[in-house]
Amino acid sequence: MNTAPTAARPTAAELDLLQVLWRLGPADAKAVHEALLPDRPDATYATVLRQLQVMHGKGLLSRDESQRPQLYAPVHAQDKLQQSLVKDFIAKAFAGSGKALVLAALKNHVSAKERAEIRQLLTKNGEQG
Repeated sequence: MNTAPTAARPTAAELDLLQVLWRLGPADAKAVHEALLPDRPDATYATVLRQLQVMHGKGLLSRDESQRPQLYAPVHAQDKLQQSLVKDFIAKAFAGSGKALVLAALKNHVSAKERAEIRQLLTKNGEQG
């Protein structure tokens, strides 16, 4: 069962804002804009505010209107939304095979250090099971 509604799939830009909000907690548009600037120096306050409003309309964010400035917060916890997005990605791009996703990631997108950490994690989990 999906933990995030399929109609409310965030875009790449929306994921950037969600990352900021997951890190900050509930925040107003000014705080989100300031936190986003190091990674996206071209982002304007007006654009961030508009994007937050759109995300609220899509059901990705809640908005506390009882105070000014209004505070925005993610509707879904980071891990739940990520799990849902990964599940959809595996279904669409890897014919439902988690193994195919992992093998593709290991082949091209994992450093030697990360491989060692993964190996250690697998060994540790194997000993527990």
